[in-house]
Amino acid sequence: MVNETDLRSHIRTIPDFPHKGIMFRDITTLLAHPDAFARAVDAMAGSFKGVEVTKVVGIESRGFIFASALAYKLKAGLVPVRKPKKLPAPALREEYTLEYGSDALEIHADAIARGERVLLVDDLLATGGTIGAACKLVERTGGIIAGIAFLIELDFLHGRDRLKNYAVQSVIHYQEE
Repeated sequence: MVNETDLRSHIRTIPDFPHKGIMFRDITTLLAHPDAFARAVDAMAGSFKGVEVTKVVGIESRGFIFASALAYKLKAGLVPVRKPKKLPAPALREEYTLEYGSDALEIHADAIARGERVLLVDDLLATGGTIGAACKLVERTGGIIAGIAFLIELDFLHGRDRLKNYAVQSVIHYQEE
């Protein structure tokens, strides 16, 4: 069992980044600690032990870090979801809003075959806009969402409310800013 408090101690909080009033949860300090990183990946993978997963989708950019490790552990393929105009082959695009603006994500149109079981991975769940767009992209390819994994969830922003139709697991929870 993972000790959430211990993992949380490896996450640095940076006030007023990227905008005033935001408390940014910086995972680079956890990534720099090999044992903490390994325990975080094991906790994320353990949440989906026994769940059939054929592809792991990582969301740009910090989601790539955890998705690649999870794809390796789960013996699944890895699919990147990127910011616009970063993918070389034909791509599907989904626009979304986030807590301080709007953006879009893209996935290669042929990255996921119809019926493949997909685990989506990102470092942090805030309002759910980014992961919601990624879910729409996966479903547009014909993939089936087997689950969604986060290292961190900001519970007070209620992002999970947008994800009621999916199995969502988060390792570390922040109850308030």
